[in-house]
Amino acid sequence: MVDLVLKPGREKSLLRRHPWIFSGAIHRVDGNPASGETINLLSFKDDFLARAAYSPHSQIRARVWTFDPDEEVSADFFRKRIQRAIAARRMLSVAQASDAYRLIHAESDGLPGLIVDRYAEVLVLQSLTAGSEFWKDTVADILLEETGLHTIYERSDADVRELEGLQPIVGILRGTMPESQITIEENNLKFNLNLESGHKTGFYLDQRQNRLRVRELAKGRDVLDCFCYTGGFTVNAVAGGAKSVVAVDASADALLLGRENLALNGQQAESVEWREGDVFQVLRKFRDEGRSFDLIVLDPPKFAPTAAQAKKAARGYKDINLLAFKLLRAGGILVTFSCSGGVDVALFQKIIASAALDAGVEAQLVEHLSQASDHLVALNFPEGAYLKGLVCTKE
Repeated sequence: MVDLVLKPGREKSLLRRHPWIFSGAIHRVDGNPASGETINLLSFKDDFLARAAYSPHSQIRARVWTFDPDEEVSADFFRKRIQRAIAARRMLSVAQASDAYRLIHAESDGLPGLIVDRYAEVLVLQSLTAGSEFWKDTVADILLEETGLHTIYERSDADVRELEGLQPIVGILRGTMPESQITIEENNLKFNLNLESGHKTGFYLDQRQNRLRVRELAKGRDVLDCFCYTGGFTVNAVAGGAKSVVAVDASADALLLGRENLALNGQQAESVEWREGDVFQVLRKFRDEGRSFDLIVLDPPKFAPTAAQAKKAARGYKDINLLAFKLLRAGGILVTFSCSGGVDVALFQKIIASAALDAGVEAQLVEHLSQASDHLVALNFPEGAYLKGLVCTKE
C-alpha cells in the first residue's frame, strides 16, 4: 500500500479525527497511487495515522476511511459502515415520519463522498469523490443486499465532482426504474418526485422537520414561500390552515410539479398563487406594490459552497432577507435558511441581524432550525452541519 507522509506538525487535524488532508499538508507520496486508491497516511516521523482514499486532482488530497491500523478497507469494511448507517436511521425511527430519508450522509457516516437517499422503493446514490467512485460498484451491491431493494438511480452530477477530476454520471446503476411516477409520503402528505432531473437527489429531504414546523406556524396566515421548488413548504402551509400562499420559483417545471403536489393532497388550488420568476426581482416588485405577508419562508439555493465565497454570499443573503423584513407585517414570522457550507450559524445570524437593521425593523430570533435528524453530523466533522435556519418575529 502506498504511503503519504505529512509535513511536520500537519497531523494535528487527524489526531482530532478530522477526515480531510489538504494538498499543502503533504511532504511526499511514496509511489503513484491511482485516483481513489486506498493509501496509508503517516506522520513526518512515519507514525501511522489513518487509511484514506487518494484524490490526485483535488485540493482535498486524501479523505479518511479509517483511523484503525488494524482495519482494512475492503468490501467487508463498507458492509459494516452501511449496516451501521441503516441501524442509525432505524434507531431514529425516521421511517415513521416518511418513506423518503437519507440513508448515508457521507463523512458523517464514515463514508466520505457517498450520499444515499431512499425514496420509497428506490435508492438514489451520489458519488462525489474519487474514493467513493473507486468503490461505487461494491457499495451498490451491498446496498441492495442490506436494504432488500432492487433499484439504484445514480445522480452523480454535482459540481464538486469536477474538482475530483470526475465526469458527471446520471442514470440507472442497478435494477429498473418504476414505470409510474414515484410518490413519497412525509408527515401524512404526499409528494411526486422527479429523481432524474430534480435538484440534489430529487427532493430536499433535509427540510422534513422544518416543513412540519411551517405547517404548525401557518394557520390563518398569508404566506409567501420563496424558492418554493416543488411546493414542499407550500403544501405544508396549506395543510396547516394558511389563509393564502404565494409560491415563487424560477423553474416552470418545479412549479408544475408543485401544482401536482397540491392536487395530490386534495388541497384547494384557489388559495395558492404560483409565480414564476427571479425571487429577488419578485420581492422588489411586491415591495413596490405595497404587498405584505404574515409568514415568509426563504429557502434559497447554495450561495457559498466554500468559505472563500462567503463574502459574496453574505450580500445575497442580506439583500433577500432585507426585502423579506420589509414585506413582513407587524407580528409576522420570517423563516429563513442557508444551506451554504461557507456560512456558519454565527455568520448567518449576523447577516440576518444586519438585514433587519437596514430594513429599519425591530426583530427577535425565536428559534434555531437545522437539517433533519437522518442527516447526521459527526462531532469530528462539523462541516456536516450545513443547513442553518432561523425563525424571527417582527414587532
